[in-house]
Formats: sequence, structure tokens, C-alpha cells
Amino acid sequence: MVFGDDAGRALAAEQDAAPRKGRDAIAESLRAQGLVPAVRDVSFDVKRGELFVIMGLSGSGKSTVIRCVSRLIEPTAGRVAIGGEDLLKASKKRLIELRRTRIGMVFQHFGLFPHMTVAENVAFPLRVQGVRTDERLGRAGEVIELVGLSGKEAAYPRELSGGQRQRVGIARSLVMNPDIWFLDEPFSALDPLIRRQLQDEFLSLQAELNKSIAFITHDIAEALKLADRIAIMRDGVIVQVGTPAEIVLNPVDAYVAEFASEVPKGRLMTVEDMMAPVRDAANGTTPSGPALAPAMSLEEALTRFVSETGHGALPVEDGDGNTVGTVSADALVRAIGTSRAEGADDGAG
Repeated sequence: MVFGDDAGRALAAEQDAAPRKGRDAIAESLRAQGLVPAVRDVSFDVKRGELFVIMGLSGSGKSTVIRCVSRLIEPTAGRVAIGGEDLLKASKKRLIELRRTRIGMVFQHFGLFPHMTVAENVAFPLRVQGVRTDERLGRAGEVIELVGLSGKEAAYPRELSGGQRQRVGIARSLVMNPDIWFLDEPFSALDPLIRRQLQDEFLSLQAELNKSIAFITHDIAEALKLADRIAIMRDGVIVQVGTPAEIVLNPVDAYVAEFASEVPKGRLMTVEDMMAPVRDAANGTTPSGPALAPAMSLEEALTRFVSETGHGALPVEDGDGNTVGTVSADALVRAIGTSRAEGADDGAG
């Protein structure tokens, strides 16, 4: 995405003039022409039912990406496909249809109609479609209950808390039952306590609805809590894409590592995130000793090593008693980032 007059022509000219020129060189040339290359070579896919988080510092390009993908702004070049259909080739009529039937959007600012009740706000997209009053209010009631606002149907936005207003915004985007959901920092304007509560409710909602979601945030803790996968952006470029565990435990560079530097890895990461396959155990044998559970936090696992001295590694067993992996004390301490764990090193062997 390039901002500026005749940006599309300028970008095409740069690409035609030097097909092998790297993106940084092209960006520098565009800047010299007074243009702003905001997003460059960004490519990712969101799987069915996946919660995909795009994060980065202010100005990294994350909100520009989501606005390009939803065509709230027109990308300078590229392709945006939903189920194989390229949105950039969709007519205005088709784009409106997709937004009404397949795409839901929620933003930081709630955008509620102050003169409408909660039920009327939530039902508004159906009203635009010409759905009968009783039918649209019935559907609105279902999603209002889903987001935990039962009893507030007749309230006006001014009578609600910030968290409740955001729930109304979420309900309004869900009333059309979209396949794909774009959320741009939906909780960032809320107090920390309300924010954490809505994050928990959002995860419960996603577990029930199983939507394909692109979620924008600048908060690493929020990203790690919500995401199936995370894309981290810097200066308009995606630096790393990975699971929360991959981002925290295997950052590709110092920029990504800095994001995760204050993350309490011992509490956030689980044994499953870092266990080695059974076949990788020393000498090809499964270690003996009390088993760890895949969902156990790294702190809990470390405590187990401290209490069970003499074990350099322990097996990991699933709920049926099958050994699914192994964890060594050394690897555990390295993952947590602790230079010394009381007693754990004694059994590392």
C-alpha cells in the first residue's frame, strides 16, 4: 500500500524498471518521489476458524493492512482472496453484498447510534437489508444474549459502560452471522480490568462460533492470550509469523524478542509448547520419573523438577497415559529464561 498522488502508476513504474530491485530499494525510491510506502510485501492466510492476530507498534502498518484487506481503503497493488474470490476485483455492489453477508467488522470506537436502543443498534444491519421488524429484533435478541447483555435491550448507549458498549458493537457485527471477522483494537480504549474480562468472554464466544478472525492489537499480552497465530509487523513489513509459543521462545530478531521480553514465560507457556518428541530423548529411551501433563505451565513443570531431584528429563503423558514427549530440566530453564532455578540444575545431568 502506497499513499500519495498517482501511487499505483509510480509503484508499477518502479517494478517494471527494475524487476529484481528489492522492496527496500523500491520503498526508498518512492519516498524520494514524495510518496509513502505504508505496507510492503505483506502476505498471510487466515485458516477457517483461526484467530489470527496482527500486531506491532504504532505506525507499523497493522491497521492499514486490515483496512486494505476489508477494502475500507483501496490497496495500491496485490490480491485479497476470500474463499478464492478476489475482493479487489469485486464490483461495488458485490462488495456491499459481501460486507452484509460474509464480513463483520469491529473497531476501537464503537460507532453506536445514540438515539437507538441496544436492540435497535444491534438490529440495524438487518434493518438496512429490509428484514421484518419482528424477525430482526428476534435475531438481535439472540446475539445480545450471546454477548452477555440480556436485560439491556431497551437501554441507550449513554446508559451503558464502555465494556457494555463494546459488547453492543460486537453483537451488531455478529447479527449478520459473518464467516470472517475483522477487529481493529476493539478493546484498547477500555480499562485494564474490563479489557481482560472482555478478552475472556471473546475467547468463549470464539470457541462457540468458530469464526475466521483477523485481530489487530499493539499489546503482546493480548496477542499471546487470544491468538492461534501471530504476525508481528515493523515499518510496513511482516517480520515473523508464528504461534504464541514460537514468537516467545524463538523470536527471529531483537525486535520480536523485545516484544516478548517482559512476558512471564513460565506462567504463559505450557509443557506442550516446548516438549521434544519421544524419539529425540537421549539414547532413544523414554526418561523415567513422574510424568508431566501437556497443559502444565512451565513454572509448574519446574517445580516438579525441583521436588524430583535426580531426573535430567521427565516424560510427558496425555490424559490416557500415553507418552507424547519429553522435557529436560536444562531446556525448561532456558525456555523460562531463568539463569538459576533452585535445585533444577542439580538434576539436569
